[in-house]
Amino acid sequence: MAILLTDVQIAALLQEPKRLKAGFRKSLRPRTKQGHTEADLHVTGDGGSTFYLRIRQSTTNPLDFSVILSHELPNTNRTVNLRRYNGKSHEHANKLEGTRFYDFHVHTATQRYQAEGKHEEGYAEPTDRYATSDEALECMLRECGFVEEETTAPAGGQIRLIL
Repeated sequence: MAILLTDVQIAALLQEPKRLKAGFRKSLRPRTKQGHTEADLHVTGDGGSTFYLRIRQSTTNPLDFSVILSHELPNTNRTVNLRRYNGKSHEHANKLEGTRFYDFHVHTATQRYQAEGKHEEGYAEPTDRYATSDEALECMLRECGFVEEETTAPAGGQIRLIL
């Protein structure tokens, strides 16, 4: 598998400011699919990068969810998952490291996994930073460069950085 993004490019994309309109959560309208709901939102970064925020939630298991940040590669219709915040519904195996765990976990795209022909976001680390899909979304917003407009912006258009 070809390397689509280097670790430096991945880090830059994660840090690129991604502005969200006040009340953006209302536009994350879940659609029912086979056994889960799914919502997505297109976001353009300040550097012109195209991102997609996706939330998948099982209709039967509240611990089975994914909150995903994808990036559309320029001049293609291909997306790369940069980060994926998963619930505690399955065991995860880091194939290159030979480690396994059953916990909430965060996948991050890596150059190494791409170079070895694995899924770009095949590497994951367990986390205790969230326990629900709503908390996983808030965690992603804090960690991946999202900026949300204030609901009642004073003159000058104040913007709140989500930390």
